[in-house]
Amino acid sequence: MKKMKEKSILKRFIPYMGNKKALLPLALILSGSSAVLNMIPYVMVWYIARQILLNPAANELTNIGLYAWLAFGSAIAGVVVYFLALMCSHLAAFRVEVGLQKVGMAKIMNMPLGFFDQHASGKLRKIVNDSAGTTHSFLAHQLPDMAGTVLSPVILLVLIFTMNWRLGVASLVPIILGFITMKFMMNSKGQDFQKQYYDALEEMSSESVEYVRGIPVVKTFGQSIYSFRKFYNSIMHYKEMVHAYTLLWRSPMSFYTIIMQSAAFFLIPMGILLIGSGGNIALILADYIFYLMISPIFTMLLMKSMYFQQNSMIAKQAIDRIDNLFEYPEMVYPSSPMSVTSHTVEFRNVAFAYNGADKNAVDGISFKLKEGETVALVGASGGGKTTIARLAARFFDVDRGEVLLGGVNVKAISKKDLMNQISFVFQNTHLYKGTLRENIVFGKEGVTEEAVQKAVDLSQSRTIIDAQKNGLETVIGSKGTYLSGGEQQRIALARAIVKDAPIVLLDEATAFADPENEHLIQKALHELSKGKTTLMIAHRLTSVKNVDRILVIDEGRIVEQGTHDALVAENGLYSRMWYEYRQSVAWKIGHVDSAVEDVVREEVQYA
Repeated sequence: MKKMKEKSILKRFIPYMGNKKALLPLALILSGSSAVLNMIPYVMVWYIARQILLNPAANELTNIGLYAWLAFGSAIAGVVVYFLALMCSHLAAFRVEVGLQKVGMAKIMNMPLGFFDQHASGKLRKIVNDSAGTTHSFLAHQLPDMAGTVLSPVILLVLIFTMNWRLGVASLVPIILGFITMKFMMNSKGQDFQKQYYDALEEMSSESVEYVRGIPVVKTFGQSIYSFRKFYNSIMHYKEMVHAYTLLWRSPMSFYTIIMQSAAFFLIPMGILLIGSGGNIALILADYIFYLMISPIFTMLLMKSMYFQQNSMIAKQAIDRIDNLFEYPEMVYPSSPMSVTSHTVEFRNVAFAYNGADKNAVDGISFKLKEGETVALVGASGGGKTTIARLAARFFDVDRGEVLLGGVNVKAISKKDLMNQISFVFQNTHLYKGTLRENIVFGKEGVTEEAVQKAVDLSQSRTIIDAQKNGLETVIGSKGTYLSGGEQQRIALARAIVKDAPIVLLDEATAFADPENEHLIQKALHELSKGKTTLMIAHRLTSVKNVDRILVIDEGRIVEQGTHDALVAENGLYSRMWYEYRQSVAWKIGHVDSAVEDVVREEVQYA
């Protein structure tokens, strides 16, 4: 990938063009031809001016008409050829934009599920769509100017030093000063500022998308100010970058604008000196007219060059962002996958560390879930419980050891088969913009009405459906109905029930629910896990009291395991956690012993 980034910007676009690779060089050739044609009218005007000033008699002006027609014809031809260059560049730009989006989305689809935990959806959208749009703008609008900004100055320099080199030198003074100023503005500091500027813009875009999507949950839990803080901070950071970026360019850009409009201030003194030294007034005046005409062309070309470099830098950063996204290792699936015939889950000496971490998130984990067994993971936050659950579903590939489903290494199972074996219910649910029915049956074909209604009842979602005017056809999300966090969780549970996968992974599914919703979700989880191989993570210990086995996780290792009663009797870590939990419940209610027992008794029936 590093070698790829060292290539020229145009070469990096070629792999995304498919069978239209010829469009880029063709656009450059046509652009260069247009630049040559556009120079001819200025030469013809110079010939006309010389003939009129040197030979003012009417009978000596025989070639003026020919010069005028040549000027007119070459100007029209230049416009037509430039239009053809624009057509080629736009076609190339559309092809590259679509190619980047297709390749980007194909790459994202092959990413491990853990990739999406580390990359917010708003950021992914920004990188793929906006970066592809940036490259389109560069290729469509800046590419045709590339050949012109290279070829036109060469032609102009030849003409300048051929006609009157002294006036030519005078006309070049502001150009040279402008070029130096432009190089100063395009230095490494300016490039770093520009990268930081676009990083801040990307961050603000990501935070805005995530904030807007989370508004219903934010309002449900009354966390508006807290949740807005990250979005607000990203806005303020972007504001600071814009302000700093503007100040960086203020002085040099002001000087550049002034100096590039000052050609006459250098040409007039030089013309006076040439006339004073005995030069032909008519010839000097004709040359002066020519240099006065072409000086703005230099200004325009230099401005185009500056914009080209700036947009080239922006396009390079855009394609760098996509390339950096592609550097994330894809999930490799077997060409000859093995079939899963049973529904056990087994970890064999598994170790895994996240990128950049200085220690393993899980280290030496070994355990086995029998078919139909329910095993709970408990422990302090950050201990590795969620990582274990995600490794079971191959969110990531383990660094050491094996994860097996039905005795088969998950790396040897096809993606489709692996996903068919597992249902997920995590803390953070995601419902799509669509009807409630579409969200419930999402991912499974041929779902009957009876199955949908059964899932609604088992997930405790009937009250949600009945409260809506259009029932299951109610649209949720943008321009539709918004559900609370607990309600979304129950719809997600209905989806999992419809899927009816033999293995269920539950990761603190009630963590963000209010007490009423938590009660209903616990009942739904109980129905979902019946007869299934279930690996669950719980933050309330009463919900795991009656599971088949409890694994106590601490700093990525299994430190205790057994039934609830056996672990309490050991007086180890779990026993302390259970005692602290009982104390916390008692503190909330105000009556220590009897209150704890009442709460425990009420909750255990759904464990």
